[in-house]
Amino acid sequence: MTDAIPLGPTPAEHLNRARADLRMGLPVIVSGQVLAAAVETLSPERLAAMAALGPLTLALTARRAETLKARVYDTDLARIAVPEGTDLGWLRALADPADDLRVPMKGPLRSERGGDAGLARAGIALAKSAQLLPAVLLVALPAPAPEGLTRIDAATTLATLEQEAILAPVAAARVPMRAAEAGRLHIFRPDDGGEEHYAIEIGTPPRDKPVLARLHSACFTGDVLGSLKCDCGPQLDAALTQMGHKGAGVLLYLNQEGRGIGLANKMRAYSLQDQGFDTVEANHRLGFEDDERDFRIGAALLRKLGFSSVRLLTNNPAKVAMLEANGINVVERVPLKVGLSRHNAAYLATKAAKSGHIL
Repeated sequence: MTDAIPLGPTPAEHLNRARADLRMGLPVIVSGQVLAAAVETLSPERLAAMAALGPLTLALTARRAETLKARVYDTDLARIAVPEGTDLGWLRALADPADDLRVPMKGPLRSERGGDAGLARAGIALAKSAQLLPAVLLVALPAPAPEGLTRIDAATTLATLEQEAILAPVAAARVPMRAAEAGRLHIFRPDDGGEEHYAIEIGTPPRDKPVLARLHSACFTGDVLGSLKCDCGPQLDAALTQMGHKGAGVLLYLNQEGRGIGLANKMRAYSLQDQGFDTVEANHRLGFEDDERDFRIGAALLRKLGFSSVRLLTNNPAKVAMLEANGINVVERVPLKVGLSRHNAAYLATKAAKSGHIL
């Protein structure tokens, strides 16, 4: 007799339901105790419905709270008591820094302390994973609970989001390119419901020797539009060209746009940069860390392809350290210094000064 095939959702599948709900503006139930909704997608009608249930709390990351001069009692986040009668405009002004310079004073803000901050922490982590602004509205769950809402457990959510995704090969085919006619594109799908990632193999690099490799994060503006605000497009072209000249190499194209915050938030960061903030400051004002990417994905893809050692094309020592920490031997860091222009000189200087890039 064989074991029955389970039909119910796994924790990762529950998480994907909750992620999709937040993106659509639906609240989710966290640990059977609170309703949590993303401020970015919340409608006035659902705000009114949540407010009718009791006192509201706005959860923000410590990075965003620092900009707002709000007290942080929970190390990595602040829980702001929402005044009675607050409208959606007030909540979004706290969540989105677009108008901070015009209206710098948002308060007074009263931070809550005590109680279980893990519920708010799970909500923020879920919003980040949905590539929404990390600002979540919370209210105590009524009795009886609303029907049809997705339920997640706070501790399980945080643990699941920390887990390394398992990548499965989906398809591969020959793709002749300008850089090399002997090109092959591999598609990998993670089991956590995240975006697919790609590996571009040039030639037939031997698996028993260090391969010339590049971990390249997706950059729609640089790779597709030829944006001059960054050096991503030139780095992509230069890496593939160098691999073509060598006759072998592998470029991992990781769908982690905007250092892992997504294209919409990246555009918000660009708008803040137009106001005079550098790339790190812009991320912090939005409520994100300097870099939200998961470079474990790159190590996993290399292992899936059969590589254990690389000559890594990068200016970022963090990529070297992450690969080494995840079982990939980096025998050499190969500099990739291209794309400097008057439009991105300050951006590259910030990468060197604040992110440790060797330029």
